[in-house]
Amino acid sequence: MLKSLRLLDFRCFEQLSLEFSERGGIFIGDNAQGKTSILEAICVLVRLQSPRAKTMRPLVRFESTGLGIAGDCWDRDLAVRFSRGTASLHIDGEELPTQNTFLSQSGLIVWMGNEDVDLIRGSGGGRRRYLDFICSQLDLGYRRALSRYRRALKSRNLLLKDRDPRDAELNAFAEILIEHGDYISAVRDRVVQLIEPLANAAQKEISVSDEQLAVLYNSGSDGGMREALAATAESERRQRQTLAGPHRDDLKLAINGMPAADFASEGQQRTIALALKLAQGEALKAEAGKTPVYLLDDIFGELDPTRRNALMDYLPTEAQKFITTTTVDWMVGEWEPWPLFEVSEGGVKRCLAE
Repeated sequence: MLKSLRLLDFRCFEQLSLEFSERGGIFIGDNAQGKTSILEAICVLVRLQSPRAKTMRPLVRFESTGLGIAGDCWDRDLAVRFSRGTASLHIDGEELPTQNTFLSQSGLIVWMGNEDVDLIRGSGGGRRRYLDFICSQLDLGYRRALSRYRRALKSRNLLLKDRDPRDAELNAFAEILIEHGDYISAVRDRVVQLIEPLANAAQKEISVSDEQLAVLYNSGSDGGMREALAATAESERRQRQTLAGPHRDDLKLAINGMPAADFASEGQQRTIALALKLAQGEALKAEAGKTPVYLLDDIFGELDPTRRNALMDYLPTEAQKFITTTTVDWMVGEWEPWPLFEVSEGGVKRCLAE
């Protein structure tokens, strides 16, 4: 569990120190007060990744040169520091050489937010990021493969934009794409097969119906990267970009046999998004043997009471949960004694003891 969180110059917080129980905590306050930033800081501390920013620089408080995030996590002191473009990672005071070394000793995260509905009606990029976040937590080699694939893809696409691209260089980058692309595709395919039945079960519970949710992996290199690149070589020259590979992957989501983006109602789409994230949590626990921390960012206002109650019942009782909300009207039953924190203008005050 996460026992404490300490922030220095992170987003709107100049300094912040919080203590948590094994249940977690609920952060209440108006919009734009810093609630989401607290959940974001937990995600960065545990997984070195923000759900709202691609790099660390936007996380630094205005006019500051760096930031610090630390906490007592799973009885170890984790710390992430970032200053002038460079990050350093520490566990129990020892600086670690690589991100993978840090991540192998940290925990697992499930992030749930209002923006998750874009998993159904948004572009394929959002669904690929959903897969990447799961895969990188289950397979330490995945992050390295994805990073090298992206660098090679960018370089190869720049070459293809030349009027007379050099075949030797194109082929050299193609070999890198083949090596890492096939690895990425294999991990994604395995993860989708793992989450599909879990998501279907969650869909039925949250919707309180017999809705059937299908989650299928749509590969951008069906049959393998080498064959896919060979098949698209002529088209690549015309369109001046790499047309096959994991950057073209997608998830096919269907509800009762129909494409969810086209035929699911607003309520069904939000339920599907919840089901995908709940399946992520179950998959992480089943494969990694550790219960993830759940970060729920202001999702209750968009759910009707039936789905809201079903979600609360479905969340693992043993998992630590951190929740942001603008109101606690939905809190009933076992949720009432939860630790409550009021967030206002970059300050946090404990409001309710257990």
